[in-house]
Amino acid sequence: MIQQTLTQLRELRLSGMANALLSQIEQPATYEGLSFEERLQLLTDNEAQDRENRKQQRLLKAAKFKLSAHARDIDYQHPRGLKQSLMASLLHCNWINKAQNLLITGPCGSGKTYIACALGETACLQGYSVKYYRISRLMLALTQAKADGSYSKALQALAKLDCLIIDDWGLEPLTAAQRNDLMEIMDDRHEDTSTIIMSQLPTDQWYQSIGDNTLADAILDRLMHNAHRIQLKGESMRKTQSNLTDGEHLE
Repeated sequence: MIQQTLTQLRELRLSGMANALLSQIEQPATYEGLSFEERLQLLTDNEAQDRENRKQQRLLKAAKFKLSAHARDIDYQHPRGLKQSLMASLLHCNWINKAQNLLITGPCGSGKTYIACALGETACLQGYSVKYYRISRLMLALTQAKADGSYSKALQALAKLDCLIIDDWGLEPLTAAQRNDLMEIMDDRHEDTSTIIMSQLPTDQWYQSIGDNTLADAILDRLMHNAHRIQLKGESMRKTQSNLTDGEHLE
């Protein structure tokens, strides 16, 4: 009878409840003193936790982060101007609830991508949908979507993301079609969802990097008017964190 119950629970996709029931069966001394209601509550609690864990794993997989980054591992000792108080506030994710944006600028190797991915991972663990793109890959994906007729669907998917992360902003010049694509993305997301932008260029050079004054005004107005900013500085962290010893470097 118990085996039949376990099978039915798994068929109903209540695997968390099934696993909890199996634990109660295998450890009778632990649970025999509890009432029926208490044991049932443990089963439902386990099912709820199991579903939450699976949701987090789905969100993390879908985010396709460039780096496996964790908030606990962010380096605040390196002299790059990263304020721990600001990061502590951002890690609560209230800015995502408010559909605010985040602009991270700094030289190559200053840790922009790691910080963004760590914030993205934290957001996933709190139940938000996140997706990471290098801007060149994002533009390529939209070009391909136009070719196969899925452009509208692709824009809708981007608009629904709680947090869109765009890396390497301003690294390459944009075509007219790419500027229009960016305008569509930012207009759809404006005041509804959050966007993180990372760039080696300071924000006052973003207008020039977009290449069209009218579209630049429209795009950046939607990005900047409600944005938090992290401005990093200093020497590349990759140099100080190199895994090669002096003797291992090739001549």
